[in-house]
Amino acid sequence: MEDIEKIMTDAGMKPTSNRVLVLRELINADSPLSLGDLEALIGTLEKSSVLRALAVCQEHHLIHAIEDGRGVTRYEVCNGTTDGRHDDMHVHFYCLKCRQTSCFEHIMVPRIDLPENYLADTATYLVKGICPQCQKGAKR
Repeated sequence: MEDIEKIMTDAGMKPTSNRVLVLRELINADSPLSLGDLEALIGTLEKSSVLRALAVCQEHHLIHAIEDGRGVTRYEVCNGTTDGRHDDMHVHFYCLKCRQTSCFEHIMVPRIDLPENYLADTATYLVKGICPQCQKGAKR
């Protein structure tokens, strides 16, 4: 993984210590993280500082937000952008039993043709159901 400060600089943002801490946690995460998750993982930043870092990272297209099926906003690193738009609009899965959100980066959000004069920036696609781990547990 590239140096986090270089990633930020290349995206046109100043790599402050708070932003580096937040982005590092998101890069190292196995699944999208909520504000509460980030606060617990970092431990040294107030909620407002984490929120500001998230907002700046979103503005510079380094991360994006998704709603996880319970109304909780979660954040994850973008795979890339094209002309300032996310090109990693992939499907997410929310397990109704364990409440984990999974990313299916290999399954893209279907293209939707909008009416004339509407320009889409991002799209989210959330599938709710039971994950394989919870299905195994239910069979026992």
